[in-house]
Amino acid sequence: MTLPYQPEFWMLCLLAYLLGSIPWGLVIGRWFSGEDIRLKGSGNIGATNVHRIVGWGPGLLTLFADTAKGALAVWVGIISTDSGTGNPDLLLGFLSLAAVLGHLFSCFLKFKGGKGIATTAGCFLVISPGAVALSLLVFLVVAFAMKRISPGSLAGAASLPVAVWWLNHSLNLSISAWIIAVLIFYRHKDNIRRLLAGTEPVWKRKK
Repeated sequence: MTLPYQPEFWMLCLLAYLLGSIPWGLVIGRWFSGEDIRLKGSGNIGATNVHRIVGWGPGLLTLFADTAKGALAVWVGIISTDSGTGNPDLLLGFLSLAAVLGHLFSCFLKFKGGKGIATTAGCFLVISPGAVALSLLVFLVVAFAMKRISPGSLAGAASLPVAVWWLNHSLNLSISAWIIAVLIFYRHKDNIRRLLAGTEPVWKRKK
């Protein structure tokens, strides 16, 4: 795989990273509660912790915003007339990775961030909606079976590269999805420890 050298390509990647870096969970949490959600619950800026601390409405809004920023990052690349490469899948793979890296290691939060599930879903909803649908199905089955969000998220992340390859047969997109899955597993390392220890909290509806 030959990396492109055109500056337009890397400028799009930088834009994708900046879009991914917007900490919508923190913004929405403060908007609805006036508090820093990083200081409560799991300390994460994602939709699950926003729901846990602030409620269903802000949690769903965070989920939508984090998904939308991933979709926007990829969509901007698709509509660009000069991507700097003759291989569109290479560009889309890089943009997806850049957006997720922004969410995981936000430049607005001293390179800390969330866990990347919603932003990843947004990126691949634009690239391969069928793959996201299959991964969502895996997520729902595992999450409801185990009554925990984190194992569902991990199972969904692990299934995405397989679904992308099965439906798109693109090496560049599959490699991007595999790298993102590894990063998601890394960001869930504390959840994995708690799952192995049997101390991961059970998902409960907020009244």
